[in-house]
Amino acid sequence: MTTTPPPITLDDVRDAAARLKGVAHRTPVLRSRTLDELVGAEVLLKCENFQRVGAFKFRGAYNAVSRLAPEQLARGVAAYSSGNHAQAVALAARELGTTAVIVMPQDAPRSKRAATEGYGAEIVTYDRYTGDRAAVAGALAADRGLALIPPYEHPHVMAGQGTAALELLQEAGELDALLVPVGGGGLIAGSATAVKGLHPDTRVLGVEPEAGDDTKRSLDAGRRVEIPVPRTIADGQALHTPGELTFSVNRRLVDDIALVDDDEIRAAMRFAFERLKIVVEPSGATPIAALLAGRAGPLPRRVGVILSGGNIDTARFAELCGPTA
Repeated sequence: MTTTPPPITLDDVRDAAARLKGVAHRTPVLRSRTLDELVGAEVLLKCENFQRVGAFKFRGAYNAVSRLAPEQLARGVAAYSSGNHAQAVALAARELGTTAVIVMPQDAPRSKRAATEGYGAEIVTYDRYTGDRAAVAGALAADRGLALIPPYEHPHVMAGQGTAALELLQEAGELDALLVPVGGGGLIAGSATAVKGLHPDTRVLGVEPEAGDDTKRSLDAGRRVEIPVPRTIADGQALHTPGELTFSVNRRLVDDIALVDDDEIRAAMRFAFERLKIVVEPSGATPIAALLAGRAGPLPRRVGVILSGGNIDTARFAELCGPTA
């Protein structure tokens, strides 16, 4: 009997960490006595909102782009993203002396589009509710001879994202559980690979918005499930199905998925701003939402949390978290 090897291993995550050393920020791990008391556990927050481009996505993008052959770098790269991966690929391309073309939804947050253009990328838009972003980007890449760097369906991208969890373990030591936001599944696939590779008994819990529970449904069904494109304030998690590669990892390594609603996400964003003195975007706030709302179940003693990003402009933050929200 033969078994299919996993798309990434702990060694791949370690190799990505060596490549990212001195390039990506080693983001801080924060503690809050107030949060600990509220949830009844020791919570360690890995703040990827302080990462370059304001999100964990730079890790995977740089790891993937930096491995391209010189002749491919000379032609350029393409990507598709609602915002954070877009910025990450644009910055990675600039750092490595090449160009980037990014396919973004027409309704992508203005701040994310502006930042992507600020890194020098060309933007091509599509309608997220009627168009297929992967198909648009794939056709564009083929036509122009560009290397396509997907937001999660790529071993080097997944391995790069896992370096956030690897750093958390290096600083905090062994954890009883790790909470990770889930969109396409690249962050949790890389994180679970790192965590389970070092500490097999640590529980890995993903967090999704209730409206975008494609990964939970898929894990429950034992196969990838498609849902309508979700409408949620967590735009980075508004996907209709998990990635094929990421799901192949997550179905083996992820223990469970918690769901949170938009009001719980807003409350978590307010808590992070008022009590932790940090800004997190809706997708990045979902693990805090799960903790505060009791959606993560009975908590063990030491819980790690990856806050995936903080890219939200002041107008949108005020709209979501202000007194009339």
